[in-house]
Amino acid sequence: MHIAIPLYAGYDAMDALGPYFVLRNIPGATVTFVAERPGVIPDEEVTLTATASFADVPRPDVVVVPGTRDVKQSILDEALIHYVKTAHATTTWTTSVCVGSLALGAAGLLEGVRATTHWVAHDLLVQFGAQPVDERFVQDGKIITSAGVLAGIDMALHLASLLAGEDMAMAIQLGLEYAPQPPFNAGTPKTAPEEITAFVRSVLRPA
Repeated sequence: MHIAIPLYAGYDAMDALGPYFVLRNIPGATVTFVAERPGVIPDEEVTLTATASFADVPRPDVVVVPGTRDVKQSILDEALIHYVKTAHATTTWTTSVCVGSLALGAAGLLEGVRATTHWVAHDLLVQFGAQPVDERFVQDGKIITSAGVLAGIDMALHLASLLAGEDMAMAIQLGLEYAPQPPFNAGTPKTAPEEITAFVRSVLRPA
């Protein structure tokens, strides 16, 4: 089983690494960072290396598209969009983290599909014909989208259960000691103070 995580200019490393550390533990799975060309692909703060090109892994079993801090970076990246669209034709699962879902939309994959993304970009999903859903992750057919950043870990654990069974997914979760107990109840606009939500929206809102 081959799982491809495409990297592109401006990707958010956490969106890629969260699912990576879950999915690499699935027995028999190979997880590869891919890009238009192999090599070092930096985000703003962290550098990851694509060990294969899109052409090297044309038909992965699973695609996990990470998001970006600049939505235009993903939806206007022709090589990324072409890869997502062509790979989707043969994937078992096509997935995204955060605003990576908008790349799925730009590839024409979200028409009539229930989907989610980071809360600041939720309304942008309708531009691609999607049906926005306010959930941590959403499965519709073979497409699974997750909300912002760390929601990608939740999505990846769900994906692991689909690929290897619930027992293996729970074992992976336990091995990672993934048992979130944040010190503040401010992880969504529903629970965060209004002034905090307004501040974060002003910083993160996509153009």
